[in-house]
Amino acid sequence: MKNDLKESAFRAEKIRKTVLTVFFTLLSLVYVFPMFMVLVNSFKQNTFVKTETFAMPSAQSWAGFANFMEGMTFGGYPFWKSALYSVVITVLSTALILMLTSMAAWYISRVDSPLCRGMYYLCVFSQVVPFQMVMFTLSRTAHNLYLNTPWTIPVIYLGFGAGLAVFMFVGFVKSIPLDIEEAAAIDGCGPIRTYFSVVFPMLKPTMVSVGILELMWVWNDYLLPYLVLDRTKYRTIPIHIQYLKGSYGTVDLGATMAIILMAIIPVIILYLCCQKHIIKGVAAGAVKG
Repeated sequence: MKNDLKESAFRAEKIRKTVLTVFFTLLSLVYVFPMFMVLVNSFKQNTFVKTETFAMPSAQSWAGFANFMEGMTFGGYPFWKSALYSVVITVLSTALILMLTSMAAWYISRVDSPLCRGMYYLCVFSQVVPFQMVMFTLSRTAHNLYLNTPWTIPVIYLGFGAGLAVFMFVGFVKSIPLDIEEAAAIDGCGPIRTYFSVVFPMLKPTMVSVGILELMWVWNDYLLPYLVLDRTKYRTIPIHIQYLKGSYGTVDLGATMAIILMAIIPVIILYLCCQKHIIKGVAAGAVKG
C-alpha cells in the first residue's frame, strides 16, 4: 500500500513538473518571438517588412546588410556617435548609482536614527512616482543647472535610480554580521576603509544584480535623454532610432529593425552572462533585518 501511494505521488509530481515545463516553455517563446521578428525583418527590404511582416526572408525580399548600413548613416548623423554617447551615459550613470547608493545604504543600515529611516522611506517612495509627473520641471531644472550633456546627465539618472538601488542594498547589508565591521574597527579601520576593505567586497552579488538592472534601464531609456539633451549635438541610440524617418513621416522599417537589433544584442549578451548573479543579488536583497 505504501509503495503504491509513493508511486502515485511520484507520478503526480512528474506530471505536474511536465505541465509546468511545457507552460513556461510556451511562455518563454511568446517573449522571445518579438525579438526573433526583429532579427528576421532586419534583413528584409523595407517594402516586404510592411507587407510580409511575419514571413521569413526570401530571395526577393532579402536586403542583406544594406539595412544596417542605411541605419548607421541615415540623416547625416553617424551611428558611432550615438553608440558612444549611449556607452558614456550608461557606464557613468551605472557607476555613480552603484558607488553612492551602496555607501548610502550601508550608512542607513548601520545608523538607527529618524533621519536615516526617513531617507530610506523616501527612496522607497520614489519608486512609485511616475516620471511623467516631474519630466517638464526636470527638463527646465536640468537646463538651468547645466545637466544637459552626456557627461552630466548621469547625475539625473542617479536621482531616479537611487530608489531601487538603496532598497536592494539595504536589504543585503542587513544580512552582513556587524561583528565583521566591529573587528575591522578594533584593527584601526575608519569608516571609509571599513567600507572599501570589508563591506564593498561582500556587496558583489547585489552590486552585479543592481548594476545589470540599472544598465539595462539607462541603455534603453529614450524619454529622459530626449527631454534633457540637445538633440542636434547629442543623440543616444534610442533617439537615433527615432530619427530614422524620411519626409512626410515615412519610416524605413528595415533600417529601424537593423539598428534595434544592434542595440539589444549587447544587453542580451550581458544579461545572459550575468543572470545567475542577478538572481543571487535579488534573493540576497530580499533579506529582512
